[in-house]
Amino acid sequence: ATVGFSHPPPCTPVGNWLTTMALPARVTGTNRALAIALSKRCFAAQSETKEKLWGVHSSLDLEELYPVPSMLFSNQRNIVNEIRPVDKEMAKDWFESLQSVVEHSGPNRARFLLHMLLDEAARLDVAIGQPTITPFYNTIPSSQEKPYPGDMVMEKKICNIIRWNAAVMVSDANKRAPGVGGHIGTFAGIADFIEVLQNHFLRGKEGDGMGDSLYVQGHSSPGTYARAFLEGRLSINRILNFRQEVKAGEGLSSYPHPRLMPDFWENPTVSMGLGPLVAAHQARYFRYLHMRGLKDTANSRVWCFIGDGEMDEAETVSAIAVGGRERLNNLCFIVNCNYQRLDGPVRGNSKVIQEFEGLFRGAGYDVIKLVWGSTMSKLIDEDHDGQLIEVLETMRDGDAQRLSAKNDGALIRKEIFEDHGLGDRVSHLKDADLVEAWNVPAGHDWQKIYAALDQAAQNAESGTKPTVILAKTLKGFGLETFQGRNIVHQKKSITDDELRKFRDQMKIPLTDDQIVMPDDENFFRPPEDSAEIKYLKERRAALGGYYPVRVVPKISDLVPELPGDDVYSFLDKGSARPMSTTMAWGQLLRRMMKSGDFGKRVVPIITDEARTFGLEGLFKEFKIYAATGQHYVPQDHTEMLKYAEAPNGQLLQEGISEAGAMSTWIAAGSSYSSQHAPTLPFFVYYSMFGWQRVADLIWQAADTRCRGFLMGATAGRTTLNGEGLQHQDGHSLLTATTCPAVRAWDPAFSWEVSSIIKNGVDEMWGKDKDVIYYIMIYNENLVMPEKPAGAHIDEQIVKGMYKYREAPAGTKHTVRLLGSGCIMQQVLDAAEVLKEKYDVGAEIWSVTSYGELHRDAVKHQRARRLNPTSTSKPWVEECLGDGTVTIATSDYQTALPELLRRWVGGEYEVLGTDGFGRSDTREALRRFFEIDSEHVVLASLSGLAKAGALDASVVAQAMEEMGIDTDRPDICEIDQ
Repeated sequence: ATVGFSHPPPCTPVGNWLTTMALPARVTGTNRALAIALSKRCFAAQSETKEKLWGVHSSLDLEELYPVPSMLFSNQRNIVNEIRPVDKEMAKDWFESLQSVVEHSGPNRARFLLHMLLDEAARLDVAIGQPTITPFYNTIPSSQEKPYPGDMVMEKKICNIIRWNAAVMVSDANKRAPGVGGHIGTFAGIADFIEVLQNHFLRGKEGDGMGDSLYVQGHSSPGTYARAFLEGRLSINRILNFRQEVKAGEGLSSYPHPRLMPDFWENPTVSMGLGPLVAAHQARYFRYLHMRGLKDTANSRVWCFIGDGEMDEAETVSAIAVGGRERLNNLCFIVNCNYQRLDGPVRGNSKVIQEFEGLFRGAGYDVIKLVWGSTMSKLIDEDHDGQLIEVLETMRDGDAQRLSAKNDGALIRKEIFEDHGLGDRVSHLKDADLVEAWNVPAGHDWQKIYAALDQAAQNAESGTKPTVILAKTLKGFGLETFQGRNIVHQKKSITDDELRKFRDQMKIPLTDDQIVMPDDENFFRPPEDSAEIKYLKERRAALGGYYPVRVVPKISDLVPELPGDDVYSFLDKGSARPMSTTMAWGQLLRRMMKSGDFGKRVVPIITDEARTFGLEGLFKEFKIYAATGQHYVPQDHTEMLKYAEAPNGQLLQEGISEAGAMSTWIAAGSSYSSQHAPTLPFFVYYSMFGWQRVADLIWQAADTRCRGFLMGATAGRTTLNGEGLQHQDGHSLLTATTCPAVRAWDPAFSWEVSSIIKNGVDEMWGKDKDVIYYIMIYNENLVMPEKPAGAHIDEQIVKGMYKYREAPAGTKHTVRLLGSGCIMQQVLDAAEVLKEKYDVGAEIWSVTSYGELHRDAVKHQRARRLNPTSTSKPWVEECLGDGTVTIATSDYQTALPELLRRWVGGEYEVLGTDGFGRSDTREALRRFFEIDSEHVVLASLSGLAKAGALDASVVAQAMEEMGIDTDRPDICEIDQ
């Protein structure tokens, strides 16, 4: 017999030869790709050129090489492992038995038998790895499904009402205000799953502990609002203002946004990939809190919905690895496998469920495949020879999606059954029955959904692995003109005719006149005393209250005592021994960690750079968190600062993963609300590899209303010398100004660091402000002077600037010099030169935050615009508005100090580090970027000359004396 192809024979010689090649009849199914690959190798040996074999038509050949991931050809198949600790005769018996099964029953039967043997081996505690990809049917057999515990008829009735209100919410919003957007198809595809979870598994915050955490697909938010509407938590006025939320408290945010709906949403998710990553680290952080005795989280689980298209995100793949290696049995991912991205199929040529199974199993998950509904499951159970499974396994996802969208029973009968000689197996079913069988997959079968979620819940109670449910669903389920179509994501409104059909299908008791007007008459809520509302509320009461909900305590009620002044003031006296601000912060961090109950809640988070930042001393004293402890002897075990891990360790060592560390930071920074267990995270990282790498997660943290500190270590484009272009940060302070919840600081002295952190702790935990502090700390060792005296010095440090030193009396001219971070030393050196050589006195100001100065100035500018008679001035104008020549110098781009220009009186010169970083000494880098003391001197003289106080010849002479050249060739300039 010959093996044919499902497509017309390709026209190339290679294709023709392959198409007509005779192969044994039993070489089908999983062996087919292997046979084709081997034939190609034989054909290549017949002196065909590589170009001819893999030329312009190679895609036709390659598509046969990879119909599904489980059928990929491996060139290692002929490598036989001869090292077997078993008797050769015993092995021979097994081999012969397997050969006999293949010869008499075919390779499919042999495959199923081997899977059953492996399952049995696992039950017998045989330590053998399970296959990463299993046959394409439900993991839990119908015979092993538990009886459904609730009133399924009632729950489906409630679900239909929620479906209706969710769809109408989006459609009507776009009719009233065209263009506001929204998504109908996503929730329609996962409504069944959400409802079973809400009715039977999802624990609220009023039960035993603080309940579960739920991460929904952001595009499904209308369904969450529709349920809350039935629960009586959202008014019809708010429902009518979906995506119209400028008037505070009257609208609904587009997606899950705690920043916009602080009493409702708990976990933002809509930036693709961030939900899964944060969810995995949240599950890990629940365990961290538990192991350290900060909170009993034994009853808190994490449920996270992921779109199958979202699985492409790197963050999602990272999340999978975290869950597996940390053995987070309190984590359950639910992958919504509707086969569709926003534009088209996720993998039209392949099978995403099989692909994802391999990914999750390889990472160490319990995988529950939820593929076929009841009718299809029955057909598969009766598949005595495995032929139906083979057809379903080799069907591409793109074809499966097409059949769902066509809604044509005759077409399903032909392509799945009759074309493969299986027509007799569905002869007893009508076309309508086949449509229902195909278009009600397991992700819409409540009995099977319950079985999968129940298994996940059991894993959370007594398992050792995280769980993933791979659920086959239909995007736009229940909406005839939406279901399975590529355009479903862009469908924002429903026609009157579609509404009527949808109403009838959902059995909503509304008239034709009611449903066509986009107003409150279009929504349906049963009476308060109806059986539906009573059942809905009873189920949530039994599970611990409504969800989602965000309950925010006062931290002062939970942690009444904050560190005293003595914890911070030790740095006020300065240091004659040179030290970096990073070193000063490290000393302060240790003191904070030793401050009683507060200290236990300080959580240092490090991305494998503790030694770089001088924090290795914390290893032995506070230990590194490791859930299972330290079961090896570290290389440095005899040393004072040994690497020490423990289940109750306080430090979180995240490895080389800024995104992972930031996700942990989000869990730590929001634990005050999620678990009523406040913790204060300090995430320290290379500043260049921090903000720009995790900016999306920082916005996520701001949305989550996190509180904590981000420490940008080895900061500054010229201060981190020698490391080069991709290490030297000259812009993160500028980008930090774009996030409204972030206050960014650039302290020059050790006591500025302590003042800023003390103020941050008071704001976050004393005043309950949802704010993030981003503090730059440097690795350049400098002598730290004593803190200047003054009653308002700490207040002014936090305002953004203060006068560090008055200008000396008796000089002919005066300038004002602004310094930040390590560049303050260049400013101080320049002041001495100006005085001694040019008779120019310099007033020295330390600018701790250009961002805070700008924030305050913009606020005052608005107030003056709305009230022209107002005489109020922003702090920057009070300090710099008198007309004195002002020179601002920092280790950051000039755009940062330029934020203040409109409020600075007189000449304003800005020196900064625009351009790419590069490797060299600090001295050479600062001369190149023109921020060294000589350029500060020159800028001061130039400013005075432009103000008419000095002759321009003085500037020219100074340039010559200091060796400053007007030409600066830069290989990195874009026009070079």
